[in-house]
Amino acid sequence: MNTAEGEPTLIGSVQRALRLVDIVANSPRPLPAKMLAAATGLTPGTTYNLVRTLIHEGYLSSEPDGLVLGTRFPAFQQQIDSRGVFLARVRGALREVTEVVGATAYLSRFDDGEMHLVDIVDAVHNPRVELWVGLQSSAHATALGKQILAELPDEHRLDYLARHRLEELTPRTISDRKTLLTQLEHSPGWVLDEEEYAIGATCVAVPVIAPNITASLAISLPSDRAVVDRELVSSLQRIARRLSLQLGADSFDTGPPDVEFTI
Repeated sequence: MNTAEGEPTLIGSVQRALRLVDIVANSPRPLPAKMLAAATGLTPGTTYNLVRTLIHEGYLSSEPDGLVLGTRFPAFQQQIDSRGVFLARVRGALREVTEVVGATAYLSRFDDGEMHLVDIVDAVHNPRVELWVGLQSSAHATALGKQILAELPDEHRLDYLARHRLEELTPRTISDRKTLLTQLEHSPGWVLDEEEYAIGATCVAVPVIAPNITASLAISLPSDRAVVDRELVSSLQRIARRLSLQLGADSFDTGPPDVEFTI
């Protein structure tokens, strides 16, 4: 305590470090150190020194496209659905997908009646599909969106389709409502998009379900090299189940077993 002024002595470097963590925790996307410096007005040198320390201590984690929360951030133990924690959990799962499968990985989420693309992690040799139509207008034509629609209760699924036109994005897009509903109702626990969103791209999605979270984990592959088999789908399901558990679905593994693989 500063007895002369009757006020506590504040440590500026600690305040600056906490400010960096706070900004990352409330960002919907990974943040490069340069953006943190710009947001706080700190010099690049000071920012990089603080970031290195925070990474070393486990409060931040470095990704190729920016910084996310590290596992020592307190909310990891209590606030699984907070924005920063959710992004960090998702980023870890998507990175695992790219390493295991070798394909660009995506995660979407249903929230407030709409589909939202949460994050993408690019694979080196299989770059992402050009997202020329937003997910809110193309859920019916994407594995990401169709997997969520397949998981929604009937009334929510019908409400969503009543509010969104089924635009024909490619000649293979399912634009007939009855046909789409039939496909969704017979989903075997995973969904396939074969050039329905973009010619030359095949996508596969599996569910990520946790309390208050309905999401889907997907990959994209060039159609001429896409091999969608039991091994691929099982790998995605394993990672999705693990992410679901991390997001709070403690009883997820007690649900029904994976449906037998068919195409």
